Amino acid sequence: MHWFRDFGRELPWRGTGDAYAIWLSEVILQQTRIQQGEAYWLRFMQRFPTVEDLADASEDEVLRLWQGLGYYSRARNLHAAAHQIVAAGGFPQTIEGIRALKGVGDYTAAAIGSIAFGLDAAAVDGNVYRVLARHFGIATPINTTEGKREFTILATQLLPMGQAGTFNQALMDFGAMQCTPQTPRCMSCPLAETCVALRTGTVEKLPVKMRKTKVQERHLAYIYIRCKDETPIRRRPAGDIWQGLWEPAELSMVSVDSQRQGQLLAHDVKHVLTHRILYADFYFMEVTEKPSLPEGYIWVKESALDDYAKPRLIEKLLELILASGLRVPFPVLG
Repeated sequence: MHWFRDFGRELPWRGTGDAYAIWLSEVILQQTRIQQGEAYWLRFMQRFPTVEDLADASEDEVLRLWQGLGYYSRARNLHAAAHQIVAAGGFPQTIEGIRALKGVGDYTAAAIGSIAFGLDAAAVDGNVYRVLARHFGIATPINTTEGKREFTILATQLLPMGQAGTFNQALMDFGAMQCTPQTPRCMSCPLAETCVALRTGTVEKLPVKMRKTKVQERHLAYIYIRCKDETPIRRRPAGDIWQGLWEPAELSMVSVDSQRQGQLLAHDVKHVLTHRILYADFYFMEVTEKPSLPEGYIWVKESALDDYAKPRLIEKLLELILASGLRVPFPVLG
C-alpha cells in the first residue's frame, strides 16, 4: 500500500465512490487492455452518465457503443444488470447483492464492493494470482477450482480490515506494473527479500495454468449485396458467436446464380477469438433487383449501416469494399 501511494496508476474512475462508474470500469476491463478500456469508459460515461441512462438505452445502442471491444456478452449483461439496478431502486451494497447482477462474478463483486462501499472482500484477478503465486511460491494451477479457492483464502487472510478497497487496487497495480508476466522488475521490487519465486529461481514458472482448450477453426463466407443503395443484413441468433450483432448475407444464403455474380474481395481473412480462429471469404455483388433471402434478413439504406452494431470482422469487410474502390456512401469505422 506504501508502494501504491507512490506508484499507483492514475485512472479516471479512481477517487470516486460512484459504484456505477466503478462497476462500468470493471466490466469494460475484463479481457481488455487498460489503455483501450479507459477510452471506452470515458465514452460510456459521457453517453450514459448514470445507470438510469444506461437502462433507458436500447440494446442496439449499447452494442453499438461497445463495438470494437469484443466479448459482446459483456455489453448485453451490462445492459441487463442496469435494468436490475434501476428496478431495485439503486446499486446493491452487499457482496451477495452485487454478485446477483447479470454478468458479475466473484472478482467483480469483490472489487466493486471493496472500492465503492468499503466491504472487506478480496478481489483476485490475474495480477493478484501472479503476485501471490510468486511471492508465496504456490504451484497450484490458478485456473482450477482448488487453485481459485486456495488463492481467495490467502488473499482474504492478507486483507487489512477496513482498507480492502485500497489494498485490492494496490495489489492489482503491483501485478500490472511491477510483478509483470514477462520481465518483472525483481531488482527494484519492495518484496524481493521475501519472494519465494525470486529466491528459488521460479519467477518465470509461476503462476501455473492448466493447459487451455484446443483452439478450433471455423470458415465463413459473406457476400455484401448492393441494390439501389440498400443492402441486406440480419441479427446474429442466440447460442453462437456475436449474438445480437448484425452481419451481411452469408454466401450460402443466396442462390447459386447470385453466388456466381459475386466478386471475390478477399480469401481466408483471419480473425482470432478466444477459443476459435475464424477464416472468412468476402464477396461483393451489385444488382438491380433484390434477390430472395431467408427469413430474418432486412434491407437497410447503406447510409444507415453505421447505426447497427457489427462484429469487427464485418468492419473489415466494409473496409475492403472501400479499399477496392467500390462506392461506399457510409462511414467505415477504424
